[in-house]
Amino acid sequence: MSLHIGIVGCSAEGAALCYKTICTEAPKLMGPHEHPEITLHTPSLARYVDCLNTGDIEGVGSLMLESAHILANAGADFLICPDNTIHQAFDWVAERSPLPWIHIANVVAREAVFRGYKKVGITGTSWLVRSSVYPDALARQGLDFARPNQQQIEQIGNIIMSQLVYSDFRPESVRYFQSVIDDLKQQACDAVVLGCTEIPLIINDTNASLPTLDSTRLLARAALDKAIGKQ
Repeated sequence: MSLHIGIVGCSAEGAALCYKTICTEAPKLMGPHEHPEITLHTPSLARYVDCLNTGDIEGVGSLMLESAHILANAGADFLICPDNTIHQAFDWVAERSPLPWIHIANVVAREAVFRGYKKVGITGTSWLVRSSVYPDALARQGLDFARPNQQQIEQIGNIIMSQLVYSDFRPESVRYFQSVIDDLKQQACDAVVLGCTEIPLIINDTNASLPTLDSTRLLARAALDKAIGKQ
């Protein structure tokens, strides 16, 4: 019997892609139409954004804990959060959580090592890219990293929060992401983290100049493996 996965959602597109990935890839491992039991909870995205805009990381963590307790009461065995940005509160949350978590950036960093990468570019919201979430996770695996420049960080963040979270996918935004990845390649990166869970909806290995580390799907697969006892 598989474990019950609790998904602590933040933005709709990222949570939906993570949920869908688990459900569509599970049958290959579990049998036709099979997937683990999954419960998703998410407060209003606006509550998270308000905390992020004011730098209230403890407030972010409190929202995550609200979801954690709801999911624990629903019977979940462990938790994942398909949102990189709010992992800034992960350590605070993990100390207080009723259930264990899988850390999205640790999953991505381990995958980078497995694939043999040495220096990884970081993309995502401006809150995420400026934070220590990925630098710390990559450093634990002995990996180097690079960030886009300040103008690129701001523009990527704007595209994510004004377009991608609303399912607004524009060709010009795809081209902008591609140009940023091209610049990261010029900084000797050999892969790029799609460190916002919406980015994989417009960028992947077929249209990027660097191999991509799809944080959304990698987290979903890690959760699936844990649920069925593969890790």
